Amino acid sequence: MKQKKIPMRMCVGCREMKPKRELVRLVADPEGIIRMDLTGKVSGRGAYLCRNEQCLDRAIKIRAVQHALEKDLTQEEIERLREEIRADA
Repeated sequence: MKQKKIPMRMCVGCREMKPKRELVRLVADPEGIIRMDLTGKVSGRGAYLCRNEQCLDRAIKIRAVQHALEKDLTQEEIERLREEIRADA
């Protein structure tokens, strides 16, 4: 029987390739709101991130999230993302 292919994605924080299901997707939806997409199906521009706060902090510091989503993050959005990552982990 043929082995099923596991989709891989790169974390924008640590730059490691991991299975898609181990990562969380950040989405800038058409209205410009940044949020976590746990289903992986929300429309909009996305970036994948490990489910830990260190990767989020590093991605924000090196502006990888802002670059991937093509949108600058406000301090309020950063704090909300941190809370969502803590709650998800």
